[in-house]
Amino acid sequence: MHRQKLTLWIHEFWWFGLKQAYACLFGGFLLAMMVVTRYWYPLEGLHRYDFIFLAAIAFQLLLLLTRLESPRECVVIIVFHLLATLMELFKTSEAIGSWHYPEAWVFGIGNVPLFTGFMYSAVGSYIARAWRVFDFQYAHYPPKAATLMLVLLIYLNFFSHHFIADIRWLLLAATVWLFYRSRVYFRVLKTHRHMPLLLGWLLVALFIWLAENIATYTHVWVYPDQSNGWQMVPSTKLVAWYLLMLLSFVLVSLVSEIRLRAPEPISRPGKRSWTQVSRPSRWKNQR
Repeated sequence: MHRQKLTLWIHEFWWFGLKQAYACLFGGFLLAMMVVTRYWYPLEGLHRYDFIFLAAIAFQLLLLLTRLESPRECVVIIVFHLLATLMELFKTSEAIGSWHYPEAWVFGIGNVPLFTGFMYSAVGSYIARAWRVFDFQYAHYPPKAATLMLVLLIYLNFFSHHFIADIRWLLLAATVWLFYRSRVYFRVLKTHRHMPLLLGWLLVALFIWLAENIATYTHVWVYPDQSNGWQMVPSTKLVAWYLLMLLSFVLVSLVSEIRLRAPEPISRPGKRSWTQVSRPSRWKNQR
């Protein structure tokens, strides 16, 4: 019996990894381009940043043509690209200088090469695709108006903290207050599992932070403290990525259905909990 449960667990964990990889298609491709072009780039007539930009567009078109990406997910990517480019223009300005892009480019605006918007779009793309393939459902999800107000303040704080008090810790506290009871239910094969939504965001933010370390190591962009040599991005950046995760999630919720369900009841002897009820997998229809 225990061996059978272990086999089922390994099987489900394997499919969990496959679905996560599928959800990360665009982000994984973008990161791979950054790493490969850092160590091998033979195109002398095309700047590296411009190549990454054109490759990202080509990959997006490929995903759409092969139906690995839905038109709705493409809209999410475009919106993220616009919001991110605006923030990048501000952050890389001479007056702010939060980071800079050391290489040359043709496709860009001001101090920002255009491929940078896709780095943020990759986060939105991941959330939108994971929402679909894992059949996300929620318990104790706060009112949408409250979440929109929170992420608006988060976005504004990315700009305003350079001039007035940084309220990111207050925003983080407000996030915990709004979502501490929220749970996300996700289905790998047949059974819906669940975890605290706050924990799910933290795990994704951690992976983004790791990807950021890889990207800065390949010299795609440089923080001021990396000018004299690469060093790891401070772990305090996790707070910024966590808030960005929340911003991304709420924006995706505007184009994805928030399916609510009753929270899991307390299990009683001889009875199965609500989340253990199985139903056929729709993975084949979700690709």
